[in-house]
Amino acid sequence: MAERKIFAGPRVRRVRLTLGLTQTAMADGLGISPSYLNLIERNQRPLTVQLLLRLAAVYKVDLDQLQGDGGGLAGQLREVFADPLLSGEIPGDQELIEMSEGAPNAALGVIKLFRAYKEQAGRLSDLADLLAREGHETSLGRTHLPMDEVRQMLETRPFVFARIDQAAEAFMATLESGDDLTGALKTYLRATHGIVVRQLPVHVMPTLRRRYDRHSMRLFLSERLSVFDRTREIAQEVALLALKDEIALELEDLPLSSGEARRIARFELARYGAHALMMPFSTFLATAERCRYDIELLAARFDVSFEQAAHRLVTLHRMGHAVPAFFLMEADHAGNVLRRAGAQGFPKARFGGLCPKLGLHAAFSQPGQVLVERVEMPDGHAFFTVCRTIEGPQGGFGERLRRTALLIGCEMAFAGDTVYGPAAELPAALVAAGTACRLCERQGCLSRAEPPVTRPLGLDEMVTGLSAFDFQ
Repeated sequence: MAERKIFAGPRVRRVRLTLGLTQTAMADGLGISPSYLNLIERNQRPLTVQLLLRLAAVYKVDLDQLQGDGGGLAGQLREVFADPLLSGEIPGDQELIEMSEGAPNAALGVIKLFRAYKEQAGRLSDLADLLAREGHETSLGRTHLPMDEVRQMLETRPFVFARIDQAAEAFMATLESGDDLTGALKTYLRATHGIVVRQLPVHVMPTLRRRYDRHSMRLFLSERLSVFDRTREIAQEVALLALKDEIALELEDLPLSSGEARRIARFELARYGAHALMMPFSTFLATAERCRYDIELLAARFDVSFEQAAHRLVTLHRMGHAVPAFFLMEADHAGNVLRRAGAQGFPKARFGGLCPKLGLHAAFSQPGQVLVERVEMPDGHAFFTVCRTIEGPQGGFGERLRRTALLIGCEMAFAGDTVYGPAAELPAALVAAGTACRLCERQGCLSRAEPPVTRPLGLDEMVTGLSAFDFQ
């Protein structure tokens, strides 16, 4: 039987250095020459079965240490290079495997540095939030990626683009839509720009929701999209054409640092324009006031989805209009925040939105149900929130549906102006929340996931509290 050969030079070197041995000392223990051990460590000679047994017998080495990585280091490196900051740097897994096999110590160093970076980034973010809550400006939480830059900009400024709203109203006044907005928008695209809208089956566009073919002048939409989302995609294409100048002017006013960030922001402004076309400002505002901001009723009146009506509500508050200043947040079931926006900027310092007690997270256990809560923060601020799950593109049999949850809220003082006021006043609707666990000092919270950065842990062998992270 042929003897099995294993090339594991870096791991042998790591064992030797861990034991504090020179090459000469280890070679004497193994009964080989130092030059031969040097060749083994440089992967120019194999580790035979006999040498493996000697290593185990002389130095008490676990043979598993000398076997292949088994996905350990390579898997951890894969997690490192999946971070958005490093995404795209490594084209495939082969380099990660080679790094973990050929330079395990260097790989461990990279992993440790990455974990330290993530920990420090989290702490800096917590510190920035804490300083912002106390009224101190700071750049500690400044983001680096274009997508993060755009999101932060939208979170911290009024979610109002008046020029787009005015242009959309003027455009809709010239469009004879009647009860069929989608048909009218399709007619406009075909008659004015020669663009034809077509719906394609999943097997033709398995990974896309929309695609515009400039050569054939056709806009393809996936059949995965709901009727409401298809209308928005068509309206977005119309906004990019009919509201092009207004979108460009609004884009110029945004403080963005790169072309990529401006491209992403242009997409967001086009989405805003689509909602402005589907729900013209003056008409939507008057209807919202009559309906007392009932989102489900507004969705039915304008033939839009719950999500689209909620997004439009946060754009209504502006000078000259006594409208509640709604803010909005969207998250997935894992707690990843996908979107924040608000009429006056998302109130992150006072509300946060990361508390696990919020109805945003409870909504996933009651899909499609509207949850109304009165949220009280540790500093006394009170808000009312309306939460509901929303569906993404439809999946086929065996596919897991994408589902996110939407939270739309406002200061509790304005609850009486809305249809949700009486429900928010009920004792059962009260939720004692915090901005985030790392910044919240509520004692005995059963939902606490992390200790606060502002207090030392209370480690007492004799007494333990309800929380897994008791603090002094």
